[in-house]
Amino acid sequence: LRDRLGAKEDQFFATVFFGSALLFMAMLFTAASLVGALIIIGSSSEAAALIDSQTFHFARAASYILVNIYAAKVATVFMVSTSTLVIYTNIAPRWIAILGYALALALLAGSYFVTWAIIVLPLWVLLISIAILTDNLRAQPQA
Repeated sequence: LRDRLGAKEDQFFATVFFGSALLFMAMLFTAASLVGALIIIGSSSEAAALIDSQTFHFARAASYILVNIYAAKVATVFMVSTSTLVIYTNIAPRWIAILGYALALALLAGSYFVTWAIIVLPLWVLLISIAILTDNLRAQPQA
């Protein structure tokens, strides 16, 4: 996206776009490290004692909240800022931006209730990536 924006890039939206992407990745890595620690501890000889411990319940709840609440909200900010950039600069089809707004609203409202809603962001990024790739391939002159 940033290659396509070039000189049209608005500094505010670029900062929100980049910052929300970094924050989303940081939250995912933090949740993954919590779950990884639980798996490592769970494979030890005292796995039965772990399930009843407060540490287990804290790490499980913290990783759930990080991914399904906070990361989902940051993903919504990323989708809204990217959709706004798409509409302002026409770097991708307008329908993808409108779909991005709709999916961001669904993610914002439903991330706490629908646990698989976090998959909306990667699927939307895949869609916009395919649209840009096909546009780039179509624009190349035949040799």
